[in-house]
Amino acid sequence: MRVFITGASSGLGRALAHTYAKAGATLGLVGRREDALLSLIAELPAGQHQYYVVDVTDREALHQAAYDFQVGGPTDIVIASAGISVGTVTEYLEDFAVFEKVHRTNVLATVATFEPFIANMKQRGEGTLVGIASVAGVRGLPGASAYCSSKSAVRTYCESLRVDLYKTGIKVVTIAPGFIDTPMTKKNPYKMPFLMPVEDFAQEAFKTINKGCSYKVIPWQMGVVGKLLRLVPNPVYDYFVSKRGRKPRAHEQ
Repeated sequence: MRVFITGASSGLGRALAHTYAKAGATLGLVGRREDALLSLIAELPAGQHQYYVVDVTDREALHQAAYDFQVGGPTDIVIASAGISVGTVTEYLEDFAVFEKVHRTNVLATVATFEPFIANMKQRGEGTLVGIASVAGVRGLPGASAYCSSKSAVRTYCESLRVDLYKTGIKVVTIAPGFIDTPMTKKNPYKMPFLMPVEDFAQEAFKTINKGCSYKVIPWQMGVVGKLLRLVPNPVYDYFVSKRGRKPRAHEQ
């Protein structure tokens, strides 16, 4: 099994790398920090793992890494787990650049991650593409307009892609994490219900991907919360959620 993972330097991507390596997979690991990737490889069971120091917003460099990894053999699973989360407030003009960066990283980089693998997967009639959405993409949250909208976009993009690839043999799996204990969530200044250890998340994601589920919220309790949130009328939702803590902007972290 050959697995290509972006965002492998830390958080969800790093945990998924550990899980797949333990299952015997050969990994292609993408991240911005070479030291973090080298330390990750040192922690993994021995294997012919490859790493690529790439910023996923650099589409050309990301494609080069993808094609290089495919030289070693067909890729079975591609996981676009690179993502960033930072608060934005529309009235502050300087936050536009931050909003743009969040969408480039969370949405456009997901597209760029999948692009180089689809032709080969179609030819073989098999393969799995995994997008990481979020429960935060269900409804808007204070100060999180960039993050929430980007994760909502990932969900609908993956759904469209799933339909586009229907009957090709390629599976498109969308995973929507709730609150997972990672460096990203440690910056949140509010309560995080059902906070899940990242190792447990990786195990559940591994099972979900192997089953080829089209969409799964992890942990399941947040799936229930997400369904309930969709039913709450806007006036009620706005009143209560407006009192919730706001995601910090970049200079506030």
